[in-house]
Amino acid sequence: MEQKHPIDRAAEVLGGAAKLAAVLGVSAQAISNWKERGVPIERCMAIETATGGAVTRRDLRPDWKGIWPELERRTKVRA
Repeated sequence: MEQKHPIDRAAEVLGGAAKLAAVLGVSAQAISNWKERGVPIERCMAIETATGGAVTRRDLRPDWKGIWPELERRTKVRA
């Protein structure tokens, strides 16, 4: 079974893509574009916060280790 894109999961948590777009102050088209182009770094924390952590920066950016190295340190501390 194919896993949903993190943007789709974020939209579900917030009640739809239009609501996600409104929370972030962007167009629904921008949200759709992020599925192909990647979520802008500056939007990831807002999505994580808006979804109450249901969709994290790690989910949104496969390159998260290079952007937020402190997240890797937190993972190691918890392990």
